[in-house]
Amino acid sequence: MNAAIRPLTSAPMPRRYSLPIGGVAGTSFKHEHLPAILEDGPQRGFFEVHAENYMGAGGPPHRALETIRKDHPISLHGVCMSIGGPAPLDRAHLARFSGLVARYQPALVSEHLAWSTHETSFFNDLLPLPYTKATLDRVCDHVDEMQEAIRRPILLENPSTYVAFRESTMSETDFIRSVAARTGCGLLLDINNVFVSASNHGFSALDYLADFPLADVGEIHLAGHAAQADDEGELLLIDSHDGPVSDAVWKLYEIVVARRGAVPTLIEWDSQIPDWPVLRAEAAAAQAILDRHQAAGARHAA
Repeated sequence: MNAAIRPLTSAPMPRRYSLPIGGVAGTSFKHEHLPAILEDGPQRGFFEVHAENYMGAGGPPHRALETIRKDHPISLHGVCMSIGGPAPLDRAHLARFSGLVARYQPALVSEHLAWSTHETSFFNDLLPLPYTKATLDRVCDHVDEMQEAIRRPILLENPSTYVAFRESTMSETDFIRSVAARTGCGLLLDINNVFVSASNHGFSALDYLADFPLADVGEIHLAGHAAQADDEGELLLIDSHDGPVSDAVWKLYEIVVARRGAVPTLIEWDSQIPDWPVLRAEAAAAQAILDRHQAAGARHAA
């Protein structure tokens, strides 16, 4: 039997996303880093976790997250909601997600513009969508359902893609803009995803970012990617999250922050996990860019 979804509050849900924390940099939270993080003491930034890793009732994962949550904002990042899928959202999964939001009161809540389920099958991947009116209607319905369940707007993340659909009738940026306008959600701009997709499909990352609705961006993701060859021997970039942020992505990030202003920025690193000082240094590099632009903005305002 599907679990009932209970709203977290009776207050009306905000219809537009507002930024809950300032321009700080954070990192993915990995349990193996907990002793080193505690030794460092409270960090300036925030930590992000994948919601699906905490859907059990208790145990070591929750004890570790509760320890981090005492002194730091948390970003709750979903990876399995299948917002773009043809089937209705899994109500039991949505109820567990809502419970995590209630339990940890994260500063940021996000999901992917992707699908990963078909009938009774689950694919351990974030699969791309055709950008059509039918897809737009379905995604907006699912975003509305998710936001009503958790009683707050979410951030929707742009995908990294390796194929495109002939039946698409709008650009990815127009599609994302329409979702935000219709649902009131915010956007999570993954700049590494933009760079990966631009390289794979042969379009300009700068042109994409110039057309992206930056005013709706409430969080930025930065990550590393891997290069390999496709079946024809052409370069193919993979959104691997297994290394440092590339120089090209750092340059795009500088451009975005100059245009959008300082927003929470996460360093994603999900495999081949380095020691904590390496991940901390990546976040410090992002924080330096955020601080520089915030200081410049303050000087101009004076």
